[in-house]
Amino acid sequence: LSVSAKLPSGNEYSLELDLANFIVVEQCTYKILPSKIEIKLKKRDDIRWTTLEGNPVLNQVKPIPTEILQAGKEASKYPSSCKKSKDWDKVGKEIEQQEAAEENEGEAAVNALFQKIYGSGSDEVRRAMNKSFIESGGTVLSTNWGEVGNKTIERKPPDGMEWKAWDS
Repeated sequence: LSVSAKLPSGNEYSLELDLANFIVVEQCTYKILPSKIEIKLKKRDDIRWTTLEGNPVLNQVKPIPTEILQAGKEASKYPSSCKKSKDWDKVGKEIEQQEAAEENEGEAAVNALFQKIYGSGSDEVRRAMNKSFIESGGTVLSTNWGEVGNKTIERKPPDGMEWKAWDS
């Protein structure tokens, strides 16, 4: 393994390692961060390296126990005192799917509709919605810029209510 990098001070940093075992070069990666250079090496064989550097032939290789290899492949399990375990990752995914398929009701449905209109509308639709909502104090919402662009929008409270200016 050979790494060289230019430091902020202008000096050259070099690292040369004769690795104790073999790696898969195509699957090795590196990241350059402000505080460090991170190098990830992929082992060619599933063995525990006793040292980082050395001669691969002379090294006494200790195989990684199969239980450890299999444990890494299993889905993550959460500790529990209950006899019947529950896969919370699966539960979380099911809830997300239900929420995505769920239809909004009441005020949430109206808000979702307005968000959809605003998000997919043209610049004129957005301008009309913003102007009508702000000028009317939230009592009028129009998507027609030709209608609201040249005039001031009047406040129109719901039936049976009257508009009162808020005094600070």
